Amino acid sequence: MADVVLVHAGVADSRMWRPQLESFGREHRVIAPDLPGFGTSAYESDVIDFRAAVRGAMDEAGMERAALVGTSFGGMISLDLTLETPERVSALVLVGAGIDDHEWSGGMKELDQEESAALDRGDIDAAVDAMVRGWVAGPRRELDAVAPEVRELVAEMQRNVYELQEGHDDVRSKRLDPPASQRLDEVRVPTLVLTGDEDFDDIKTIGDRLAAAIPGAERATISFAAHLPNLERPAEFDRIVLGFLGKHRI
Repeated sequence: MADVVLVHAGVADSRMWRPQLESFGREHRVIAPDLPGFGTSAYESDVIDFRAAVRGAMDEAGMERAALVGTSFGGMISLDLTLETPERVSALVLVGAGIDDHEWSGGMKELDQEESAALDRGDIDAAVDAMVRGWVAGPRRELDAVAPEVRELVAEMQRNVYELQEGHDDVRSKRLDPPASQRLDEVRVPTLVLTGDEDFDDIKTIGDRLAAAIPGAERATISFAAHLPNLERPAEFDRIVLGFLGKHRI
């Protein structure tokens, strides 16, 4: 039974992995930690080493080496961890992951500005609505295209993020040096890059870049899903990711 670590997105927490904790758990030993500032995990300093937090969760679970499945911000953390401590990683699945040097489009910047403006005026509801509309529905769909329970869960998780991060304006991530964007050819584990067809074009472009630059990386997409395909299309997500891990005997 192989070890798997599920690393959540920045608009979520470990609850986004509830479907996979059950399905992946039939074949693997699985953990889904809350990153600092998310879920039930508070900040402990102003400079957060998210990579160390994931390794700490692995250590606590007795996992010397594991496959990392990371979505969005969790994908960036997983990629950076793989480059920093490759001996701890057996495989890498990047779901809608970002990259440190990407020049974001106008649409993405507008979403960020909408969120920031809502938070600046203290309108948490508007900020949550913007994030759910952008990341759950995606840029080309209406909200009612997504199951209510998915929308409600992400809204709850995102609201919790804002509450935990309130008053921590100076928090920043400990950066990988040199950054991942300059080291993609150093990844030496089986890698799958996965995106939802309804996600932002920026995310799909990054996915194409990651798949092209990481040696031997595989590329997959999931239709009728945006940034969180594991919640929208759990059966399809499981088929693709578990199939990938099985093929590589993970």
